[in-house]
Amino acid sequence: MKGKAHKFGDNINTDYIISGRYKFSITDPKELAKHIFEDIVPNFSQKVKEGDFIVAGKNFGCGSSREQAPLAIKASGIKAVIAQSFARIFYRNAINLGLMLIEADTSRIKEDDELEIFLEKNKIKNISQNIEIDIKPLPALMQEILNSGGAIEYFKKHGL
Repeated sequence: MKGKAHKFGDNINTDYIISGRYKFSITDPKELAKHIFEDIVPNFSQKVKEGDFIVAGKNFGCGSSREQAPLAIKASGIKAVIAQSFARIFYRNAINLGLMLIEADTSRIKEDDELEIFLEKNKIKNISQNIEIDIKPLPALMQEILNSGGAIEYFKKHGL
């Protein structure tokens, strides 16, 4: 996986990701994705390219438990969210929907840095700065769920 970093800080809540005014009025994920982060970064959805990464600090995805936030991120073309830590319910919703979450020390990653992720080595290569960052390994079952495209696809493939 290779893409550009879009950097955020700590405690990015689900209302920053997708405003509550859209959560129930828009049901199409692609349409919802047009509004991600618009309250804190106007026109953010137009800056994102397929395969880019969101990079954040601690407690990413705090706030409401609704799944529209990870759904909108995934539909925007973001390949993964890299953060120091994730809110528990956001983490679960994201994995269930097939959105890759990566826990790592993000303090040395800057806005627009070019990153390459090597999951098999548990490393992020920051191409812009020529440094490597360790990734907290993802449990095997969660990796299988992500590789299947989310929990529903995993259960279709493997049964209950």
